Amino acid sequence: MATAGYDLVIVANRLPVDVSLDDNGEPTWTRSPGGLVTALEPVVQKSDGAWVGWGGSADLELEPFDADDMRLVPVALSEDDLTQYYEGFSNDTLWPLYHDVIQPPTFHRQWWDAYQRVNRRFADAAAAQAAPGATVWVHDYQLQLVPKYLREQRPDIRIGYFHHIPFPPLEIFVQLPWRKQVVEGLLGADLIGFQRGGDAANFVRAVRRLTEHTTRGQMVTLTDANGRVERHVRAAAFPISIDSHAFDTMARTPEVQQRAKEIRTELGDPKVLLLGVDRLDYTKGIRHRIKAYGELLEDGRLSVEDATLVQVASPSRENVGAYQQLRDDVEILVGRINGDYSEFGHPAIHYMHHSYPMEEMAALYLAADVMLVTALRDGMNLVAKEYIAARSDDRGALVLSEFTGAADELGGAAILVNPHDISGLKNAIMHAVNIDPREARKRMRRLRRRVLENDVANWSNTFLSVLTAVPVRSSHV
Repeated sequence: MATAGYDLVIVANRLPVDVSLDDNGEPTWTRSPGGLVTALEPVVQKSDGAWVGWGGSADLELEPFDADDMRLVPVALSEDDLTQYYEGFSNDTLWPLYHDVIQPPTFHRQWWDAYQRVNRRFADAAAAQAAPGATVWVHDYQLQLVPKYLREQRPDIRIGYFHHIPFPPLEIFVQLPWRKQVVEGLLGADLIGFQRGGDAANFVRAVRRLTEHTTRGQMVTLTDANGRVERHVRAAAFPISIDSHAFDTMARTPEVQQRAKEIRTELGDPKVLLLGVDRLDYTKGIRHRIKAYGELLEDGRLSVEDATLVQVASPSRENVGAYQQLRDDVEILVGRINGDYSEFGHPAIHYMHHSYPMEEMAALYLAADVMLVTALRDGMNLVAKEYIAARSDDRGALVLSEFTGAADELGGAAILVNPHDISGLKNAIMHAVNIDPREARKRMRRLRRRVLENDVANWSNTFLSVLTAVPVRSSHV
């Protein structure tokens, strides 16, 4: 098979840019913000690598092109692919299943067929770009079959896979009708990364239950039909982070600090500003958070004269029915609480269903006294880390769900909470509201040390250094 000769190939559902056609039918692109892009763009640029992914527009077939010192390789997806592979199998089957079945998953054989078809298309594109002995790094739950498909074509390359969302306990995972195929798909990789040690352990347990492969600790041993060892696969935790130094630097600028003061003024200068920032997703615990806050107002433990809650809920998967229902539920709840408790000049909740640029978010983090991260299940939760990175003043308090990956790293200094326990959540919020300033500074300094030391560059470098230590085979292509 001919190769384009790239020593590093990233494979993700999306390219780091959004591609469209201008009025003349020529492709144009705009940079696509996001944590994954921030993490991997410098690595790809430094290695003169390639990035395989969908360009963001349906039915758009484009040749590979160069942008931002990277080779970008668009994978075409039709409207039918997006409906069945992305909105269907990825986000209405896998997403709820992998997040503890908070919402019941839907199992459709046609969606599974589309998932296989699209995963093979991504694998074909990556195989065509990888040089002999190259390193290919596949990302996330939309592409779990790519490692196997890729290895079938290119046994000469190193393959890494990183799973950005939780990997569920065996008892939940086995509900998936195609559970063994997914496990075998992932085992095409040499190194499988997860956010938490528990996720890696869940995967290894699934391997033991669903396959004949032997396991020992983090290692899975694959053998051929004659019992000879073919290779070893390692499953381990590599918790992802953010570009914490960039966020820290931004939050120190006079413009952002001035904007933070303006935000408090615009909100009526509350004594306590509570903040929630999430994609509008049923995994984020937004309803639990708002319910707890409403009860605190009802109990008289908080008052709208002194406290206000800002909830930023970015639009997400608006074509999926469960997300449409969630938006209705949240907005009804917000409206009810505002109707019951708001006063002139003092709304109980400021609710925004749209996104903000990074500078505005940094100012909002800096303005907030209490950050509420109440996810019911989350692979990591980078919002918690963004809040910490923005708090160069060592102030503020983080209320953090124990069901986030971030709790493993930050639990020692954050105020941990079980968001299903509304009474406990209310007490945690009040602890954060009334925390002694000296204790708050002590906690925040500990949190900031952790987040600034373990930034996203450290994450990608650590994963790739472990992966590239895997010996490659001689070329079979």
